[in-house]
Amino acid sequence: MRYFLAALAGLTCFFAMPPVRAQNAARPAVTFNGQVATILYRNCSTCHRPGEAAPFSLLSYRDAATHGAMIATAVSARIMPPWRAQPASYAYRDERRLTDSEIALLRDWVAQGMPEGTGKPPEAPQFPSGWRLGEPDLVVEMPEPYHLKADGPDIYRNIALQLGLTEDKWITAIEMRPSARSAVHHVLYFADPNGRVHLKTSEGSEPGFSGMRAGGATVPLGGWAVGAQPQFFPEGLALRLPQGSDLVIQYHFHPTGKPEIEKSVIGLHFAKQPPSRSLISIQLPPVYSLFSGLDIPAGDRDFVIRDSYTLPVDIDAAGVSAHAHYLASKMKLTATLPGGEVKTLLAINDWNFNWQDQYYFRDLAALPRGTRLDAEIHWNNSAENPNNPSNPPVRVAWGEQSKDEMGALTLIAVPHVQTDYRALQRDVMAKRTAMAQQRIFADPSLLRKISELLAQ
Repeated sequence: MRYFLAALAGLTCFFAMPPVRAQNAARPAVTFNGQVATILYRNCSTCHRPGEAAPFSLLSYRDAATHGAMIATAVSARIMPPWRAQPASYAYRDERRLTDSEIALLRDWVAQGMPEGTGKPPEAPQFPSGWRLGEPDLVVEMPEPYHLKADGPDIYRNIALQLGLTEDKWITAIEMRPSARSAVHHVLYFADPNGRVHLKTSEGSEPGFSGMRAGGATVPLGGWAVGAQPQFFPEGLALRLPQGSDLVIQYHFHPTGKPEIEKSVIGLHFAKQPPSRSLISIQLPPVYSLFSGLDIPAGDRDFVIRDSYTLPVDIDAAGVSAHAHYLASKMKLTATLPGGEVKTLLAINDWNFNWQDQYYFRDLAALPRGTRLDAEIHWNNSAENPNNPSNPPVRVAWGEQSKDEMGALTLIAVPHVQTDYRALQRDVMAKRTAMAQQRIFADPSLLRKISELLAQ
């Protein structure tokens, strides 16, 4: 959030508030009770409320009027709400992107002096139990807090939790509630079906252990990143959590300049019955571009990596996500259907490291066999990039630290027919293996990097 506030302070210099139109009688009146409250409650109050990450609340007229000028500036620049995706070929569920007319209404309301209006305002939204998705089926908490130092390199830390499950469960959503929100950049969730990771001895004085392998936990369960909102999978879809499993949370901590204490609470939501189709993730490029020659010269304004994958079976796409670090500028994932029609699955024209989300489609998107997926990621390593963490710019290669880079777009899908799942899974793995072999042959030094990752 500190990044948002700093950016907003700078933008205030560039975005002048709209002139007061008191002389223009034809301009319709805009009031909080009439139009503004509905916009704010639908798009902003989920985060802008007590106990959440946003720095102020937007649940009343007084809240909105106090911050009216800032609201108008932020929405005009499309900094807020934090929705980076452009309109795509398939509508997104729970889209928080304001329309041009909604932005105009907010600007006009501020220009007109932020009147409250007559009549009763819409009822402010209610958020039960503090959980955005409602009361979870299972709530677990870190047994001990993790203490972060004020400064230093980024930290990857795995912390295992016993779940005590006596039967298989199917996860429909995971809601993360970190206590040190500004220090937790993202987390990945894994399950250890053997239920043994919690027995692993902690490294050092802090709970958990370092590294990228999650201590042998082999079942990926998704993740959470800064700016992401917890969401249920589309109806009928879920991820299997075997009985007896440990839950392993792999943290990416980013020091904030002051000591932090992290002791997360995690809510798990379970399906009432197993799904009929299995979820799969198709990532382009694989392993966040590790095998794609990600090596960005200092000053390069538009370093691009592209990757493609042709579907061997019919699938139904549920959504898409993206990940990269500070230097990324644009991302796009398209699907070229067998007949030549091109569909946009995700397009982000102003990537921001601090706002990463998952974008689920309102309805499953049918992509037939033979559809070609094309991913394109752009990085800007010049001094003109306001998000560049190095001044002057330096050469940046693939790596785990925030000042390193990585990048990928991930399609979340199910096979149209469940019997095609194994064939799709094998094909995805075969492509990843072939790409790795090709890159290692061209650059043997990758073997050392991979060995270091696996040894962690």
